[in-house]
Amino acid sequence: MALEVVLVVVVAIALAIAVAVTGGSDAGNLTSRGVAAHAPDYFGIGGGLMLAMIMGLATLVGFDSAANLAEEAKDPHRSVPRAIVGSVVAAGILGMVFLITLTLAIEDLPRISAEGSPVAAIMRDRLGAVAEQVLLVAISFAFFGAGIVVMVACSRLVYAMSRDARFPAHRLMRRVDPRTSTPVPATVLILVLGCVLMVALPGAALLELITASTILPALIYGATVVLYLAVRGRLARRKGAFDLGGFELPVAVCALVWTLLALFVLVTPGEALVPVVVVAGLLVLGGLFFLGLLVFDRAALDTEPGGDIRW
Repeated sequence: MALEVVLVVVVAIALAIAVAVTGGSDAGNLTSRGVAAHAPDYFGIGGGLMLAMIMGLATLVGFDSAANLAEEAKDPHRSVPRAIVGSVVAAGILGMVFLITLTLAIEDLPRISAEGSPVAAIMRDRLGAVAEQVLLVAISFAFFGAGIVVMVACSRLVYAMSRDARFPAHRLMRRVDPRTSTPVPATVLILVLGCVLMVALPGAALLELITASTILPALIYGATVVLYLAVRGRLARRKGAFDLGGFELPVAVCALVWTLLALFVLVTPGEALVPVVVVAGLLVLGGLFFLGLLVFDRAALDTEPGGDIRW
């Protein structure tokens, strides 16, 4: 996370200096539709605005990873919510500044639009080939780090569900290595599943996985908000914990509306067919497993998880 923040700040400052020294920036780039200027469906479903929203959603997904590591955090009732809110604010502000700087730095909009990697092309034009390669290497390390964070967060989710006997092969997946104090089987499972999906998916597998990993969290966010709204009156309040106060209900309602809009945007384009199928398949598998628990292991569902945990 720190490396990504540093990269965004460094690249944005470097581009701003390059534009100030060499000139050639065009504020009109900020309002230009570029190569889609005369497209009749620009404001339609799947148009430029919708694609921009999808990019934003894919960028902000993952802010909840801190919640999956709450059991390993100090004072999680305060630190985890602050980490989640802080990551969204930082990503939103820094991301917007970075995008504005990149857009202003474009000299030839049609050519950049036709590039396979527009960001790399902009950096090459403004900062030179050497700087471009150095930054791309750093970005690769940042992406690798982000992938590790996601894998760790998912493995903790698998472990937590297994500990509560609500995951397939839970007796294996809840094992913790005594030397490293980490759930090794759960971590290996997430790694293997990611590799299998990358190999099995047709075409641009990475893009399909990114889109699917955006749709599924949106569903989880929406379900969490609905569940919260249903039981919020029965939830206990912990003194000193993070609290939205009077903004609690309005924020929850706005979050639900935004989630529904995000899901609509994500699943509507024709290019989302494969990710939707992947998500639907995962939901079907999850539903079948839940049905199996309901029939054969009802006690696991009747026991409140985390009852024996002391923060």
